[in-house]
Amino acid sequence: MADGSSDAKTLDSNTDELKQLGNGETTELNGDVQEHVLRTGHEHHHNHEEDPTGGALFQINVRLPHEPYKIPVMVSSQEQVQDVRQSIVETPGTFQYTCFHLEHEGEKINDFIELSEVKGLQTGSELALFEDPYTEKEARMHVLRVRELIGAAGDRSDFLQGICAGMSLHDMVISQEDGSPTLQVNGKPVKVNALAGYNLKGAPSLQNVLPATEEIHPKTVKSLTVSPWNPPPYHLRQKGHLLYLQVTTNEGEQHQITSTVSGFFVNRSSNNKFDPFPRAAPKNHNAHSLLALLTLISPSFNDSFSALQAINNKKDLLTTFPFQNSLPSNPWVIPPLSNPLNQHQPDPTRAQEAYLFGGADGAESLRDWNEEFQTTRESPRATVPERVFRERLISKLFADYNDAAARGAALVARGEVPPLNPTEAHDAQIFVHNNIFFSFGADGVQTFASEGGDEAARVAVGKDVMGVKAVNQLDIPGLFTPGTIVVDYLGKRIVGQSIVPGIFKQREPGEHQIDYGAVDGIEVVAENKAFAPEFEKLSRELRVKRHAVWDKDGRRFDLEGSVQTKGLLGTDGRKYVLDLYRIAPLDIAWSEEVNSSMEQENNKYPHRMAILRLELVEAYRRSKIQQYVREEIEKRRAARKDDVANKENTKPVTNGEVSPEKLKEAEREESDIDQERVDLSSFEFALNPDVCSGQNPPTEQDKEAYAQDEKEVRAVCGYLRSKIIPELLQDLFDSEVGFPMDGRSLTLLLHKRGINVRYLGRIATLAAEKGRRLQALVALARQEMIARAFKHIANRNLRRLPPVFATACISHLLNCLLGDNVNPRPRAQIDEELRELYTADVSFERLDPVSLKSQVESEVQQRYRYRLPNDWVSSLKHFQMLRDLCLKLGLQLGARDFSFTKADMSTHEDHSPVQNGTLQANGKGHEDSKKKKKKNIDGHQRDNSPLNNAPILIFSPDDIINIVPIVKDAAPRSTLAEEALEAGRISLARNEKQLGQELVLESLSLHEQIYGILHPEVAKMYHQLSMLYYQTDEKDAAVELARKAVIVTERTLGVDSHDAILAYLNLSLFEHATNNTHAALVYVKHAMDVWNIIYGMDHPDSITTLNNAAVMLQNLKLYADSRKWFEASLSLCEDLFGRQSVHTATILFQLAQALALDHDSKAAVHRMREAYNIFLSELGANDRNTKEAESWLEQLTQNAVSIAKHAKDIQNRRFRRVQLTPRVTLGTRPQPQVGQTAAESGTRPETVRSIGLDSRSVDELLKFIEGGEASVSPSKKKRMPTRNPKLRHTRKTSTQ
Repeated sequence: MADGSSDAKTLDSNTDELKQLGNGETTELNGDVQEHVLRTGHEHHHNHEEDPTGGALFQINVRLPHEPYKIPVMVSSQEQVQDVRQSIVETPGTFQYTCFHLEHEGEKINDFIELSEVKGLQTGSELALFEDPYTEKEARMHVLRVRELIGAAGDRSDFLQGICAGMSLHDMVISQEDGSPTLQVNGKPVKVNALAGYNLKGAPSLQNVLPATEEIHPKTVKSLTVSPWNPPPYHLRQKGHLLYLQVTTNEGEQHQITSTVSGFFVNRSSNNKFDPFPRAAPKNHNAHSLLALLTLISPSFNDSFSALQAINNKKDLLTTFPFQNSLPSNPWVIPPLSNPLNQHQPDPTRAQEAYLFGGADGAESLRDWNEEFQTTRESPRATVPERVFRERLISKLFADYNDAAARGAALVARGEVPPLNPTEAHDAQIFVHNNIFFSFGADGVQTFASEGGDEAARVAVGKDVMGVKAVNQLDIPGLFTPGTIVVDYLGKRIVGQSIVPGIFKQREPGEHQIDYGAVDGIEVVAENKAFAPEFEKLSRELRVKRHAVWDKDGRRFDLEGSVQTKGLLGTDGRKYVLDLYRIAPLDIAWSEEVNSSMEQENNKYPHRMAILRLELVEAYRRSKIQQYVREEIEKRRAARKDDVANKENTKPVTNGEVSPEKLKEAEREESDIDQERVDLSSFEFALNPDVCSGQNPPTEQDKEAYAQDEKEVRAVCGYLRSKIIPELLQDLFDSEVGFPMDGRSLTLLLHKRGINVRYLGRIATLAAEKGRRLQALVALARQEMIARAFKHIANRNLRRLPPVFATACISHLLNCLLGDNVNPRPRAQIDEELRELYTADVSFERLDPVSLKSQVESEVQQRYRYRLPNDWVSSLKHFQMLRDLCLKLGLQLGARDFSFTKADMSTHEDHSPVQNGTLQANGKGHEDSKKKKKKNIDGHQRDNSPLNNAPILIFSPDDIINIVPIVKDAAPRSTLAEEALEAGRISLARNEKQLGQELVLESLSLHEQIYGILHPEVAKMYHQLSMLYYQTDEKDAAVELARKAVIVTERTLGVDSHDAILAYLNLSLFEHATNNTHAALVYVKHAMDVWNIIYGMDHPDSITTLNNAAVMLQNLKLYADSRKWFEASLSLCEDLFGRQSVHTATILFQLAQALALDHDSKAAVHRMREAYNIFLSELGANDRNTKEAESWLEQLTQNAVSIAKHAKDIQNRRFRRVQLTPRVTLGTRPQPQVGQTAAESGTRPETVRSIGLDSRSVDELLKFIEGGEASVSPSKKKRMPTRNPKLRHTRKTSTQ
């Protein structure tokens, strides 16, 4: 926050930056900070002196005018009245109410106040619901709501929200557990586990990420549309007529309905006669709600509507909950067009929805976005309720703006919006749509000519939206930013901004268009002193140094930010900050490296916009603070020792030695020094973002200052290369953090550590030097570089192409990259009629696999300084590469068996291979192909058999069903919710369980209030809280929250995202902990199926999953199945760590125990001997692990004849304790997030240190596996059967 809290100059305000010191000097200081945070957090979030409920949930009743006349509602005093309204609207028994107000004790309640402000409201209080008169807008919204409820709304075509947007597979996955088959064992039905017969080496199947075909929903009405008589004439509007509707019931009767201010009634109109007044009795049906009216005019409506509700109620509410504050995830693979889910249904009202949403003139959808943004930012925030209301408005406003801007950008990209300057070059054209200003992310006016042209402009707008997001997060009073969004669509990058008042204003002669910063490049600079205070705060937060710049005349300007960061005084009097793409310095080391390797022009780096990341600047600053604190403490120690020595020198001494008493006193004083605060007022750290950016200091003094600034920036660049990157590789090598699964998770991991994606080549090279253990990282880095190179090539080809050619272009490029095994000379499938219609450049059709792969290699070499191996094409994971490309380009493919070799193609009978040159456009491709004989280039007739030598294609334009925009927004996170969460974490770290849980729960409540339910931040909160409940033995609550985390993650981040996989794996663990192991195995199976799609079955972290599955199978007494999964874990562990590693020995030890339980004594002895030999070789004979293995080996050998007969002898032994990594486990354990340590995932440090392996005897373990009760004291609440013993004595903490 920018309210001054960051200005504190003592260590207790900066302790979070010293958490990694790990020494005793800051222990007491940390405690002071924690007490401060706890105290302020507790005051902020538990200030309920006037709240009789204390902020807890309580029940109130709502009295209704119709059946059921009264409903109970659970509320919290922190909620607003509109939350109660929303609960009423979404409750099945009160669906019909949309236009109403609430009263308490006869007084109308404002919808926007908190319930705590309603006088006398407490547990058991009653609110009364009163129906209000409709306005035209409310009537239209009511009709839309009823259409959705009764299933009358058909499918929609939407540029932004693609097909199956925001879907969840959770209900489909768990239904597999309910429908699993059973076997008769000893006369009793036994459910077959989900992993029975699972093929760990099977090929990925897209069916695992497709929604199930839904059962046919009953029709409640045949149609509900706007009547042809709508809108009402003038004289009837004055009588209260709002809308005219037309309903056709299931009985076949057509009714004309009038909507008035008092409700809805059936009128006397027909298709040929206009008479919008009520019918005569007994057909004079009327009701305040259209839903209630439908029950009166259609006898079958109630039954069909109840049946529809019954079907909807089978689904989890979260799976159908509408999006409010975030954009839904668009899946890259969707059901084919032949699937009922994709069938286009007739709906007369679909074309009328624009009217229903925005009114006759559409004016309701036009908003002054900039004024809304700035007014919301200026709203009060002195109290917690004000902050909640303000952040809630900000979150909703950003969501609305992002939605509107993304839709507008898609229209601009498709050429549907006329430019304001049509005479300018295409890239220089600007647009205004829906009060949003759009421009292309290209160098249309030569602003970046010296920086790399279009490439530099494209990077700059991406950096700008990140800079705007950082400034929005800081929330500095008095400094404003325009609403900003970047959209990638059809090869074009489009920037959408709210219109800043005065940005188009023509200034007087001599006045600059910009008030602060560079006006025209760096040749002209403006410096309005009024901007200095706000820019000073901004620069202090962003670690930007106040520095001098010079214009073309040599005049000096001392700016608070980069010269490229501009300030504009709007005509509304507000100070706006623009062009935030240079808030961090250039990566000088990278620029010098690429400049020194430019032997050829085609090897030149595309631009000069290689900027360091803010995460790196913060990481370096933390390291400097740590160094400063150590130096200060050493100075104090040295000064104290000198004082003691000087005092002793003034007194007689014996043999020149200081007395023991004085030494002890000095040690005590030294300890007191360690506990003191370290004053940070003299610590300074800031960087000059304009270093090496064309500034020419005129004097020697200025040159020296710039040289020092350059030295500091170089130190940061060196820190990235010498510290950050090696530490990341070492953490992954040592299994200290979760391993990335795909390109997206790898990118997030790099960005979290402050590493730019341009270092992928360096990371791949260094990882390859570490050997087999990081081979997975090398493969991921190569795949990501190739996918990004392909994206740039595709964008260049799409950029000037009419939208109708987009699918032909992309499918041809995909065939060239992924289909050369099937067809080495693919031909683009372009409709000749469209070719003749457009004068478009379709040069993409000249690309072939050889030229495309040459371009990919060149792109990778230029952008990442990495030379792909000669066999990179054959080493591609085609399936995973296809997924990455679709996600990067926004493609939605129709699901089918994509075969990347001729052998695979021959096994897929439903492949329907596409022939070279098939024309499929204008909707005529399929029909025309049936009438005409296809011919080869030489005119010979084609044979459609996929097994002959006729050229066939993997991808056709018809495979690409839709292309959706890729959106990058600048929405900030909620600081209030994060403060509550951090306070809760600190309380839990101090073992204040009750207070910590209260704060974390309050943080969850704030997350839900501010973000809404469906938001990635809420999904993350559900995950963290579920882990907390699991660790505190509240497993039922953990399961419920983990289930919510799964659904929200799927709907906001994707059903096959790495986050969704981890959410499913942890949900399986929690289900197993509640003895619902069959359901847990279903979740494990689904997670592994999805894992196989995005990476493969040999991911390093899957060792944990295989072990968890094996333990769960043991719990079901399926010992034979269990040992198969242990063996699979062993195979992967050997491949990753080597045969002679301690990790492999750990798995061998566990496998030997599993074999003993399966009564395979010979194999058990063999595996235990192998484990013992490895421990002996690697750790020595005196190591605890070696001794335990030796003891087990001795016992197993003695009882090799019959383990069952001598089980009691073995039962005297205990399970070995062993130090494990995240990938080698005994028992089930939570799966860490990508790039996250166990401590970061929510595990308390003391828990990690104290928990060992399962310390029960074999007797107890056998009793547990066979369904008996282990002898555990209830007071201790042991969780060992389902808890992974993560014993890590030397764990590193990853850089945040």
